[in-house]
Amino acid sequence: MADNPMLKFVTRGQAYPAKRPAGSRASDFDEITERYAVESAEEQSARCSQCGVPYCSVHCPLHNHIPDWLRLTAEGRLQEAYELSNATSTMPEICGRICPQDRLCEGNCVIEFSGHGAVTIGSVEKFITDTAWEKGWVEPLVPGPERGQSVGVIGAGPAGLTAAEYMRRLGYEVHVYDRHDRAGGLLTYGIPGFKLEKHVVMRRVDRLKAGGIVFHESFEVGRDASLAELRKRHDALLVSTGVYKARNIKAPGVGSAGVVEALDYLIASNRNGFGDDVPEYRDGRLNAKDKNVVVVGGGDTAMDCVRTAIRQGAKSVKCLYRRDRANMPGSQREVENAEDEGVEFVWLSAPQGFDSAGEGERVSAVRGTRMRLGAPDASGRRAPEPDPGSEFTMDADLVVKALGFEAEDLPTMFGAPELGVTRWGTLRVDHSTMMTSVEGVFAAGDIVRGASLVVWAIRDGRDVSDKMHAWLKQKAKAKTSAMEAA
Repeated sequence: MADNPMLKFVTRGQAYPAKRPAGSRASDFDEITERYAVESAEEQSARCSQCGVPYCSVHCPLHNHIPDWLRLTAEGRLQEAYELSNATSTMPEICGRICPQDRLCEGNCVIEFSGHGAVTIGSVEKFITDTAWEKGWVEPLVPGPERGQSVGVIGAGPAGLTAAEYMRRLGYEVHVYDRHDRAGGLLTYGIPGFKLEKHVVMRRVDRLKAGGIVFHESFEVGRDASLAELRKRHDALLVSTGVYKARNIKAPGVGSAGVVEALDYLIASNRNGFGDDVPEYRDGRLNAKDKNVVVVGGGDTAMDCVRTAIRQGAKSVKCLYRRDRANMPGSQREVENAEDEGVEFVWLSAPQGFDSAGEGERVSAVRGTRMRLGAPDASGRRAPEPDPGSEFTMDADLVVKALGFEAEDLPTMFGAPELGVTRWGTLRVDHSTMMTSVEGVFAAGDIVRGASLVVWAIRDGRDVSDKMHAWLKQKAKAKTSAMEAA
């Protein structure tokens, strides 16, 4: 009997791909981790225990066939491993880079529970798909037989791109509308290159364009066409805009120059990385070079901002978060990366005001107070409350607010007051059909579930394509029946 290539976790230690030294990586926007050599990927995949109940797959929103493609990788069958990985995900190499595996698949790995260290699932996923691109195994998008029906997708983020791909495969004419001049949504403009290099996103977009999906970039619904006008152009619409409205801080001086939104800051940096002329970056308004930077927030967006500021040559970078390290929502791996690169975390702290030389002048300092954790709130987390007498001041030439995102007022923006929303501003849908209150208009991704993970947006895009397909088939059937009756 051949030797079992798996279950090597007892004799083989966990080993992630090497990180570039903090000193060198903090001077550019290239990804910070090296890629596995073939032998390393095989060795790390072979640590999988092939458990009877694969909690890694259960806790993956896409329910990827993780143990199966780990085994194929361990056996050196990389093309088959890629094909299996690609069967459930439209963007495996992107998820491999930016998913919080420590909270999802790897965090629920059985051998992690046994104390041996999780299988490095995300790194292997990235490896096999990058290899597939290099080897030419990634096949073109081949449209199905034309159905004579058209679908419009509003928003070119992960949910919209995923749905567009599936609908094109089914034979629909697909048009994607996006407000930015490049597709990808936050994958392109919100996530820095050191986590996700932009060519990785652009090659996915190029593949969709080559498959006949038509992209209308720099197109704003409500400005260039109303929702009603797009409904006339298409047999069905999908709204997958994401959530872009920044949560604000209520404190004196918040309107001072130099107190900026996280997304504005990240978009300017990413545009600069593309080689665009960005006046706000060039004149220093959205550039941290030689500045004392304070980022307010504790999520992954805050981590993106502090690490971007380091690379832009900030004089100092501090992150203020109102809870402690154990209670922050962002990835602990990202915190470690930020600390390695020189970011100072000021835990249990919150801003109380922003000082400047006068009205309209640039911010010069942040006034804050220490916090302490009180009784649990409705979510079960201990609520932060000010610690009396613990006020402090720190220098700041640039303050970035990274407190999360909420839904924009889409009914007003789209000129569609009939579009129903929840009390949080997200689009209201019938969850059995994923259709909004407007007939033939579906919605998916963050605009329905609120700010969430890219992998959940991909899952929603996959699910909504099934719902739209079923509805469009019924629509075509009804049209045929009516014509025959006439």
